[in-house]
Amino acid sequence: MVSTAVRFDVLNNTYPPSNSVFSTPFMGPIVHFLNTTGNPLLANIYPYFAYAENQGSIPLDYALFTANRSVVSDGKYQYQNLFSAMVDSVYSALEKAGGSNVPVVVSETGWPSDGGVDTTVQNAQTYNQNLINHLGIGTPKVPAFMEGYIFAMFNEDQKTGNEIERHFGLFYPDQSPVYSIKFN
Repeated sequence: MVSTAVRFDVLNNTYPPSNSVFSTPFMGPIVHFLNTTGNPLLANIYPYFAYAENQGSIPLDYALFTANRSVVSDGKYQYQNLFSAMVDSVYSALEKAGGSNVPVVVSETGWPSDGGVDTTVQNAQTYNQNLINHLGIGTPKVPAFMEGYIFAMFNEDQKTGNEIERHFGLFYPDQSPVYSIKFN
């Protein structure tokens, strides 16, 4: 299997998800290759960063999978969580680029437990546990089991850059848990 991982910012016009397109022409040949070979597109999907950059317009419960109502309507699709909307944005861009049969694998996602706005241990636990529970049901556009990976196993206390980047782990560097999580 051959694939590549892309950041979410390889997309433009992601609201609503059906408007999404790839922002760069180099994605066309990549999508064609993946469609021809039957391999997935790996996408890094971080609702945290979308939420942190748009606090005034994205509710926290929508970002944490805890909204008990539809927050975004997009034609026949209703979104109760930002993660699904972001994944379906990737699917919409793939369709427009000729890759309607290309599956999406979420290669990285997570919520930091410290270092930024609404970065608490409780919010990180809530996001990651709800993510695990959500992968089994898919998105409104693709309601099927979805493959996804939590970033990261360990907090990276020596990582340079923004403080937030050091706090995505499920465990501290000494191997003690930051919070408990149940993998089904």
